[in-house]
Amino acid sequence: MIPFLDLKAQYRQIKPEINAAVARVLSSGHFVLGPEVAAFEGRFAEYCRTAHCLTVNSGTSALHLALLAAGIGPGDEVITVSMTFVATTAAILYSGAKPVFVDVDPVTWTMDPGLIEAAITPRTRAILPVHLHGLMADMDPIMEIARRYGLVVIEDAAQAHGAEYRGRRAGSIGDLGCFSFYPGKNLGAFGEGGAVVTDRPELVRRVSLLRDWGQETKYDHVIPGYNYRMDEIQSAILNVKLDYIERWTEARRALAERYNELLSELAFARPRPPSHSRHVYHVYSIRLQRRDEALTLLRDAGIGAGIHYPIPVHLQKAYAELGYQAGDLPVTEMLANDFLSLPIYPELLPDRATEVVSTLRNAGALRPSETVSNQARQSQSFTTRSCNRRAS
Repeated sequence: MIPFLDLKAQYRQIKPEINAAVARVLSSGHFVLGPEVAAFEGRFAEYCRTAHCLTVNSGTSALHLALLAAGIGPGDEVITVSMTFVATTAAILYSGAKPVFVDVDPVTWTMDPGLIEAAITPRTRAILPVHLHGLMADMDPIMEIARRYGLVVIEDAAQAHGAEYRGRRAGSIGDLGCFSFYPGKNLGAFGEGGAVVTDRPELVRRVSLLRDWGQETKYDHVIPGYNYRMDEIQSAILNVKLDYIERWTEARRALAERYNELLSELAFARPRPPSHSRHVYHVYSIRLQRRDEALTLLRDAGIGAGIHYPIPVHLQKAYAELGYQAGDLPVTEMLANDFLSLPIYPELLPDRATEVVSTLRNAGALRPSETVSNQARQSQSFTTRSCNRRAS
């Protein structure tokens, strides 16, 4: 058996430290917004190379509060992508704003900056790029457009702890960066958790108030707020894990490089991060024309695999009221049909990656029906026409 993810293996490695940290919190009798939270916030801000970090109870809450802190509300529009987990869209709707989707680049699979300006209207207030699978979006042109139009940029870095773009860490480039510490993330808690990072003090105060019922001091509520606080136990666990994040990240990157070597002679799409980026491989996805067949094949062989994400947000029934239809985001839809995520986690040995690829190769599941270059050209052409059609 090769599981898609093995959280038990990680726990076994650091069990004494985790148990001691949890026991320390239990003995202290301080369970919410205490010294463990403060310590982690300081350390994670330093890790992200930002001035400030505020923890919350989930990555979704981080996005929600970042939007509210930036002044996003009813009647506003936020440009984002559909190739993401639904939390990105949900947070925009929670704020009262409307998500406006642009397609993704067919090579990096992240927001295509060339499509942003056509989506801007007088109601646009923010851009929310998603760093997919551990690779950061193309942030320089996104920031240039945002500054030219006076827009806020909020990075969805839920999958990108420690990722870098031209030497800058995820979360440190936009006005705010949002992280998730869901257990399966590269830096995961033993439950839910999230964080907002920023260099702007006025946003720090706003998020701090919003996460704790709008209180400046106890029972002194100056704005309406939420119960979005992170508990001490999760912060204590994350403090332990933060000591290992770089070691684990390099293990992921080494395993991804092993996959790259094994797959290099095969003509299908695999992650190809730009040379200026540090991909942290929260997910290692490839594109297969016979994806569902390959998924069944792997599972029958006892190998875990997944799809991130099989139905893009704009085609989800829950968000039908946004008015999107099949064909509106052709690259996103193509990726949703083709993506297959292979096992990747720090404890996975390189020879198991060999077994994964051999299983696919032996069954002929890696034969593409057309070249990736042709797919990319066609996808970009479809995307440009679709964007122009919506803009008109």
